[in-house]
Amino acid sequence: MKAARPLPLLAVAIGLALGSAVSLGLARFAYAMLLPPMRADLGWSYFTAGAMNTVNAVGYLVGALAAPACVRRWGAGPCLLAGNVATGLTIAACGLVLDDLSLYALRCLTGAVSAVAFVAGGVLAARLAGRPDRGTGTPGKSSSGLVLGIYYGGTGLGVIAASLLVPAAAARSVAHAWQAAWIELGAIGVAAALITAFVTTERRGGPAGGASPAPSTTAAPPSGDPAAASARFHWRPFLPGLAAYFLFGLGYIGYITFIVTLLREQRLSMAAVAWFYGLLGAAITVSPWLWAGLLQRRRGGEPATLLNGLLALATLLAVASASPAAVFGSGLLFGAVLLSTVASTTALVRHNLPAAAWPAGIGAFTIVFAAGQIVGPSLVGLVADHGGGLAAGLACSAATLALASAMASRQKPLPR
Repeated sequence: MKAARPLPLLAVAIGLALGSAVSLGLARFAYAMLLPPMRADLGWSYFTAGAMNTVNAVGYLVGALAAPACVRRWGAGPCLLAGNVATGLTIAACGLVLDDLSLYALRCLTGAVSAVAFVAGGVLAARLAGRPDRGTGTPGKSSSGLVLGIYYGGTGLGVIAASLLVPAAAARSVAHAWQAAWIELGAIGVAAALITAFVTTERRGGPAGGASPAPSTTAAPPSGDPAAASARFHWRPFLPGLAAYFLFGLGYIGYITFIVTLLREQRLSMAAVAWFYGLLGAAITVSPWLWAGLLQRRRGGEPATLLNGLLALATLLAVASASPAAVFGSGLLFGAVLLSTVASTTALVRHNLPAAAWPAGIGAFTIVFAAGQIVGPSLVGLVADHGGGLAAGLACSAATLALASAMASRQKPLPR
């Protein structure tokens, strides 16, 4: 049978982007839109509301710890497909329960399976970024920063889906109307996972294609093999970058969890909030074209330094003023920077490590990212409950992001 013609490189990257739309956009960021109606219906405190994202981050940490071994054993492509299908199913299951314990368990499980999918997708995106285009798109080597940015920027598609679906579902005149939104988002997640699987298979010229298996999909070599040494990740040279990424996880998650709730408390209409969150998602989606050159040119911590600083500024804008200009400016700036900050760590790994070490390197950064997210939502919730409301909690997030920027400036590229 004649093999299918390979897809252009950027078409495969867009297919991969649907993976991050599920594993981050739907699995985590959609919760911000669902939080106001759920909090009103279930009588949650800010701490409980934040704890729902904290347990999601705990699950994410477990999944991130397991992801490198899963990728080595089964391959990045199967892990991406299985992880995102499971993510869609657990998202939908959140619409079938009402008690806090069941929601905690499902949010935790969603975090675990989405982390496996996100790490696997990052490995495939890193591999795709170095592949010459075999279709009609841009040559891979000259567009590696763009390919990585497209993958992470795909998260914005999940955010846009939430901004469109949740207000309509929550407005229905039925008990617990928010449940329908979870089910609809889960169905979208499963469908997106299947599309991603189709465009990234070897027969379609996806990142798993090629004459020989990529290092990340083969079984781990014996410990005495030289290939084993090249696959190891040594954390000391990356300590400033890892610390900055932990602080980024700690700081950004407060904004993502509570910004919609803050805007509703400032009496912004649900329609205006939907526009705000949709524009934030759109900014995430187009952000690769803004920062691709920076990610491609710089081998050290310069990208993360700039991007974390801009995130701190965006967070302060939302805290300082409830005017439409400040609110929408905050969302646009935050969205335009957020996932490129995530992409900067994959770029750092690609620039400074051999391909065999990419899964371990991406996994290490994902682990510290997840650890920061565990603390962030509950901390902001505690500050909001006991220290001056959501504005005070988000001010703490802005300060944390500023510290992340300072720490990232200390990350130097490794000697070639």
